[in-house]
Amino acid sequence: MVALSTFPAGEIPEQAEVLISGGGPSGLFLALDLAARGIPSTVIEPRAVVDPTRPRAKTTNARTMTHLRRLGLADALRAASPLPVDYSQDVIFCTGLTGSVRELRRFRNAFQLVPGRYGPQPECGQQVPQPVLEETLRAAVAANPLVTFATGWSVVEVRGAQAPHSVVVSDASGGTRIITADFVVGADGGSSVVRRSLGIRLEGGSAALSNISILFRSTGLASAVALDPAVQYWVVGSDTAGMVGPLDGTDTWWAIIQGVDADVAVSTEDAGALVRSLVGSEVDVDVLATDPWTARMLLAPEYSRGNTFLVGDAAHLNPPWGGHGFNTCIGDAANLAWKLAAAINGWGGPELLASYGEERRPVAARTIRDAATNGRALAYHFADPDLATAGPAGDAARQAAYEALAVKRSEFDSLGLVLGYSYGDSPLVVPDGRPVPPEDPIRYVPSASPGALLPHTWLEDSTSVYGRLGSGFTLLADAGALGRSAAQVFAPVLDAARRQGIPVTVAAVGPSDDGRHHSDVWGAEAVLVRPDQHVAWRGSSAEAAAAALSVAAGWATTSIDESRSTRVDAVLP
Repeated sequence: MVALSTFPAGEIPEQAEVLISGGGPSGLFLALDLAARGIPSTVIEPRAVVDPTRPRAKTTNARTMTHLRRLGLADALRAASPLPVDYSQDVIFCTGLTGSVRELRRFRNAFQLVPGRYGPQPECGQQVPQPVLEETLRAAVAANPLVTFATGWSVVEVRGAQAPHSVVVSDASGGTRIITADFVVGADGGSSVVRRSLGIRLEGGSAALSNISILFRSTGLASAVALDPAVQYWVVGSDTAGMVGPLDGTDTWWAIIQGVDADVAVSTEDAGALVRSLVGSEVDVDVLATDPWTARMLLAPEYSRGNTFLVGDAAHLNPPWGGHGFNTCIGDAANLAWKLAAAINGWGGPELLASYGEERRPVAARTIRDAATNGRALAYHFADPDLATAGPAGDAARQAAYEALAVKRSEFDSLGLVLGYSYGDSPLVVPDGRPVPPEDPIRYVPSASPGALLPHTWLEDSTSVYGRLGSGFTLLADAGALGRSAAQVFAPVLDAARRQGIPVTVAAVGPSDDGRHHSDVWGAEAVLVRPDQHVAWRGSSAEAAAAALSVAAGWATTSIDESRSTRVDAVLP
């Protein structure tokens, strides 16, 4: 456990360029991403230590792992995870875990768990409990001089509609201090004080039935499981239905009992009985913690006002089905970090910060819709007393369940949702009028369409094309399509960058390791890639690329039409 002492009253900083309310995953990631761009921040977090009995999120998807790779933390998280990717990559639906159980359907390579080299991103997914992730981020924060992490304090109010803001913080004894901040970020969860200070309410609804999470130890369960190893077992039972999985590969397990009455209290003894009913055996169960909860589908109507921003659960709450909640939070932080850095460093234009909500809110809305759909097909919806019986009736019931469970594919094989989101409607990208892949929660079609995530490739030297990206913008060009060096061909881009103070890297890349030219991968000779690895422009004209840079940095006031070779009108800093 990372030791982070609380700040005595006199040591709370009086000023902060960026103040982040909340030191959970999204708040800490934002602070670290800002620090990687040279921006200091202060994080206010009431918890002195991370509670290991509340694992909550357990799925870190391929996109989030790639963000962590960018910060140099992917390997550290994998090393800290109690379950390596090699342990299992499957989700199994079954009638129980022990005895004469029946497997109903299996989803392989769930949550982008793929041993060995992964194709769609530089990193595959990782199963890891949220407390382990938070400890990894806390360790990185403790080692970073640009992050001030004040534990034991809470933000209680944000005053002032315009910057600088007065942020009132309080300690456990009720003592208060005021921190003056140029930018304030609410990463303080569903009951966000920052959001309430803005007068913004989450909108949406909740599921009809609730659930209860149970963390428990069992010395006998692992050896009693009659099925192959899995990261999740979904038990389709008539009496008790839900999910169960190993937390550490030895004797600690988690379970979620689905479809319970929120008004009925569950004692420790009751929780143990529910676990035994779920697994189908009288194994030893030592309940460590219980956590009743209801799936919520809530979204803020706006993500920012002035210099105050909402990220993560402060902006949206979505059901956990598919494991997208925490990952969507990290996506928010990654989008906001480079824009805040650009504004503070002076090269971000007037359109830049406003684009944060314009880009991220539709992603959250899409994610909530898909998770809510999966929430209408939980384990108990497939229950049938004949599933565990022998004979024709049992065979028919199991075949029917197998076919019906196909609806769950988008929960476990959701690459279209994880990688296929696009900022194509953003004012920061230059549309080229060409068809874009249709949105699909399962099917991911790599595309360099402006707004899309840069298609990932492994290069001939076995390195990732993402390794060629700079910390600012990157103009990537297909080396085979250039008659001269990339810097010569795209000199207008470098000239525009120097004039505007925008950080730009120009790089040429050769074929991928499967022999494809990148002009075929991208559908153009070059792409302008943003600091968050999304494409802002694609084409061949150096002049159009230079103009697109102004759009992508938030300065442009009109659009670009490369086919007519016109330049954008821009307001230069």
